[in-house]
Amino acid sequence: MKQAAFFDLDKTVIAKSSTLAFGKPFYKAGLFGTRTLMKIGLAQLFYVIFGADEDSLEKARDQMLQLTAGWHRSEIEQLVEETLEEVAAPLVYAEALFLIDEHKRNGRSVFIVSASPEQVVRPVARYVGVPNIIASKVKTDEAGFFLPELERYAMGQGKVDALNELVEKEDIDLEGSYAYSDSITDLPMMEMVGNPVAVNPEKELRKVAEERGWPILEFQRPVSLGEPLRKRVPVLSSATIAAVIGGFAVATLLRRKRA
Repeated sequence: MKQAAFFDLDKTVIAKSSTLAFGKPFYKAGLFGTRTLMKIGLAQLFYVIFGADEDSLEKARDQMLQLTAGWHRSEIEQLVEETLEEVAAPLVYAEALFLIDEHKRNGRSVFIVSASPEQVVRPVARYVGVPNIIASKVKTDEAGFFLPELERYAMGQGKVDALNELVEKEDIDLEGSYAYSDSITDLPMMEMVGNPVAVNPEKELRKVAEERGWPILEFQRPVSLGEPLRKRVPVLSSATIAAVIGGFAVATLLRRKRA
């Protein structure tokens, strides 16, 4: 059986909500107006400061489904790819890159697991060197235009169901696997693996992690990979290596687990 490492995306691999972060490019492309952009900016601010519970995430999900109805899936993914340097590059945590690389070096499959739509998650995941994703999937009509419905919602129990399907398909050893998240909504996913790790945890998750003796990591070094998406570059470029010197403390966690 093989082992895996599952990374939540928002506030774990990148410093903000991935979906909200692309609000400005969507606005520039004419997909919505100024008022919606202002609402997205306010939502982003509250998310960064206070985090998000399940109720607020579900409310944001429903609002986003109504907003994106009629958008074409290929247009959205292309727009995300074209604006990654502008939007996502300054948000990527160096410590997350270090851990992703460390897990790869130790033969683990790495997955980005996010409630954000796959059209957003897939390009961001590729950008940080992760080809495998579990993400929400919006239903489309026969022409590929979004409907205001979800085919898969990768949050809470949805992540658990997706991981169970993955385990059955790829024969993954969950007891030897890792899960990283900042949110209490990911507690069910974290309880599935033998090595749960709280990253920049919100209050509720921090309390659970402290009570159960789970490692708690604070990621504080957003760095730019410095290369366009289409150039194949190592996860740890020379610039990134310099930025993640502090991440060697993170590696101690993995070495302890291997000892």
